[in-house]
Amino acid sequence: MLMVRLQRVGRKNDPSFRVVVVDSKEAAQSGKAIEVVGSHDARNKKTELKADRIKYWMSVGAQTSQTVNNLLVKNGIVEGKAVDVSSKKLGKKATAAVAATKAAEEKAAKDKEAAAEAKKAEEAKEEETSAVEEAPAEPVAEVPTEEVAETPVPEEKPAE
Repeated sequence: MLMVRLQRVGRKNDPSFRVVVVDSKEAAQSGKAIEVVGSHDARNKKTELKADRIKYWMSVGAQTSQTVNNLLVKNGIVEGKAVDVSSKKLGKKATAAVAATKAAEEKAAKDKEAAAEAKKAEEAKEEETSAVEEAPAEPVAEVPTEEVAETPVPEEKPAE
């Protein structure tokens, strides 16, 4: 089975990797790669990939490792979501950090969705008010008012 995966080539304490296509059965013993299709410098976060060659090997049936899949998604070569490659044996702090990150992402998505709905509701309300304002007002019939005669108020005499 063909795999697109990382092959470490860096010095001690200076990791850098090649992105290689290997036959997963033979490469474990010989270390031979069929083709080098890119590189990844973990310390400087620089990634160089040959997109056309990677797509070719994937079309032939090569599978990608989880980390290479994440690199391809990040660089826009492959569509999809990044895969969680963290160890399943996380400590309490790391598990809490991952849970907090997921919760924050979900909250941000919900807030964005709620804001979009509020905007739609506001636009609908504005359309209603503009429709009411544009409608011609019906003339109101004037009611004739009668003049009320003023009755004279008797003047009071000052007390002596």
